[in-house]
Amino acid sequence: MTTVDVEIDELRKLFLFERLTDEQLTKLANSGQIRSFEQDEEILRQGEPAECFAVLVEGELQMVSETVSAGTVAMPRTSQPGVYGGATSAYLGDRAPLTYQHTLRATAPSRVFILPARKFAYIVTEWFPMAMHLLDGLQSGGRMQREIIDRRQRLTALGTITAGLTHELNNPAAAAVRAVSELRSLIRVSRMELAQLAENGIPPERLRALIEMQEACTEAVGKLPARSPMEISDAEDELGEALDELGVEDAWDLASPLVNAGFGKEHLAKVCTKVGEEHTPAALRWLSEAVEISQMLGEVTDATERITSLIRSAKQYSQMDRAPFQVLDVHELLDSTVAIFRGKIPPGISVVTDYDRTLPPIPAYGGELNQVWTNLIHNALDAMGEEGTLTIRTAHDEDEAIIEIGDTGHGVPEAIRDRIFEPFFTTKTVGQGTGLGLDISYRIVAGRHGGELKVRSVPGDTWFEVRLPLRESAAVPSE
Repeated sequence: MTTVDVEIDELRKLFLFERLTDEQLTKLANSGQIRSFEQDEEILRQGEPAECFAVLVEGELQMVSETVSAGTVAMPRTSQPGVYGGATSAYLGDRAPLTYQHTLRATAPSRVFILPARKFAYIVTEWFPMAMHLLDGLQSGGRMQREIIDRRQRLTALGTITAGLTHELNNPAAAAVRAVSELRSLIRVSRMELAQLAENGIPPERLRALIEMQEACTEAVGKLPARSPMEISDAEDELGEALDELGVEDAWDLASPLVNAGFGKEHLAKVCTKVGEEHTPAALRWLSEAVEISQMLGEVTDATERITSLIRSAKQYSQMDRAPFQVLDVHELLDSTVAIFRGKIPPGISVVTDYDRTLPPIPAYGGELNQVWTNLIHNALDAMGEEGTLTIRTAHDEDEAIIEIGDTGHGVPEAIRDRIFEPFFTTKTVGQGTGLGLDISYRIVAGRHGGELKVRSVPGDTWFEVRLPLRESAAVPSE
């Protein structure tokens, strides 16, 4: 690398400086110097202190950035005099990046005008105060706008998920309320039936035998081999006729719960033998009521377990009771997101999971990864409309966890595929999307976890692939 003095006529030829006065060009030339670089020589290196502003005078250079998501990203080579790089935000003062955000490499013998960052900042501030304020406002305002919309996006996603969770909770809660209401009536009737047996003088030993039969019937509820609706209907007809022949009132109503407990014609003889023919009708009515009570208790249990499961999924989804960064099972995160989403998935869309259960836990921010799954699933559902298949699968290689979310929607056109992770870019109509969902997801995966997010798509087969490091040292546990 060699250094020479700067001629103002050379600076005047650069589009960046073409409108400057001779006085300004002279001051600019006195503030910097032209350096020569050989082919493949680095002009400045990403990560080093941002001390210079570089402008190509002659030759060819290439800008290269090392990213945590896509590895090395190289921009096309350029020989356009006047292209620049380095400390381009030095005019921001203390708010400017402290290090270079990219590497500039000479791809051919080149001459570059090098201006110290502090000189560049002073010149922009003094010569172009209005432009400086506009640039400052554009950058800070854009960042603020992005943060506000980012928060709004999160709140909107939270509202969507809350609506789905409320819908999902409503079904088991309503089922539990209905079952409890019926239980009150059934328990009252069952007490009356038992009192009637006592008034009819049933011996204690026969009452005990009847209670033992009731225990056997209630144990059988829900554990019988599966039967078709036709088989169940035939069994109810057969048992109803047998009960009617015994003179049992409401025989057809009693038959259904007894059949659900595996009760058939062959069991009637046992009841007659154990409780006596004179007590058989009342015993069968009480037995039927007891089985129905057991069924209702089962419904209440199922409903409350479903509610508990949904609340557990909500806690897992929000990570509300956990440290923000820890080693987590990614399958639990995915399952909790799907559970929260269940109420928003149309009936015509099927959900398929293909998990690699050998995938080890990963170091991650659980709540933030759940937001990634939310954004990707939400986009997949939007792409499919009312029908399709949502597929979630996992795998891993030596040092990365691989999570893929696929849909059978219309796909991502190739023309916009490279732009979908840009902030504010959206194909949705006004009011339908902010264009930040994938941007937020990319920043969480790449910036917060040192991972990678990419897409491959053809109509009817779109996949978003998330790669996350398996080792904590590779993650980025900081703001």
